[in-house]
Amino acid sequence: MLIQSDSRLASPQFAFLPPSQERFRILVVDDDDINRMLTRDLLLTRGYEVECASNAGEARELVFARPPDLVLLDIMMPGKSGIEFCRNLKENPATRLIPLILLTGLTEPEFKLRGINAGADDFLNKPVNTQELFARVRSLLRLKQFTDELEHAESVLNALAFSVEARDPYTQGHCDRLSHGAVIMGKHLQLPESDLVALRRAGVLHDIGKITISDSILKKQDTLSPQEWDIMCSHPAAGERICQPMRSSLGRVLPIIRHHHEHWNGTGYPDRLAKDDIPQLARILQIVDCYDALTTARPYKPALTPDSAEAIMREETQLGRWDPDLVPIFFDILHQGLLPDFPA
Repeated sequence: MLIQSDSRLASPQFAFLPPSQERFRILVVDDDDINRMLTRDLLLTRGYEVECASNAGEARELVFARPPDLVLLDIMMPGKSGIEFCRNLKENPATRLIPLILLTGLTEPEFKLRGINAGADDFLNKPVNTQELFARVRSLLRLKQFTDELEHAESVLNALAFSVEARDPYTQGHCDRLSHGAVIMGKHLQLPESDLVALRRAGVLHDIGKITISDSILKKQDTLSPQEWDIMCSHPAAGERICQPMRSSLGRVLPIIRHHHEHWNGTGYPDRLAKDDIPQLARILQIVDCYDALTTARPYKPALTPDSAEAIMREETQLGRWDPDLVPIFFDILHQGLLPDFPA
């Protein structure tokens, strides 16, 4: 990792720059001792906390022992290359959001393309210009801070969703089952990863709007009055409103939350959408949701047997309630034993 000299580094003014507001931690991975130490010393002048590794093996131990906020990674190293290590981090859900800058003196375009395909967030060419280094690091750390805030907010929403579930002992485990089942069905339909992520999140968050509904309605064992039913029908739109501030990260989830109670024939709620106007992901989730509701006990009914639940859903499909293409697919998957969380 060659560092391009900058005369300003020698000035007292530069040497005593105040530390950044956040104590960000950066991991520098380079097999060249001199370049690794130079890079470390430069970053220390900006108030960053810096750890160093000389190869991918050492770097991996440091990443999983104490995840950094950013990784500066040399491409050419003995053993596992920087590109291979980058790919490993980006393929792991626990580390894929850590920003990573690849540094290289190689000029061939193929190396940059390989880095892009491996998931690198940025590149710096050797010799590294110090001011460019600081600018790229600062930019990616801002992005990391924003991502962390979104993840924290999503964790709060998830906790809120599970608290809704916890209000009713009859629905224990419902969110997890729905999340797993919808993802399995999405994989069977060969949906892209972004759709699978949306289904997983929606499985947890789909009923978060029920936080606005009183226990007297949620747990009522008798038939709901028309007024109570109107209140119950408000929960999809309420859930969308609760999650709306996170639309940058939950944009694909919001339509699922809002429309998971629409019906194929247009008799559902809140918007009375019909057929393909209902988002496909919402149609997937509602089928898994319906089967789980039928086969688990609720305050107003006992759990049905798998055969009875299937008979009801197939009859309702003929009457226009559910997507006629997706329901047979769901039961094919169920009977193949691919939905272990559900009775078959």
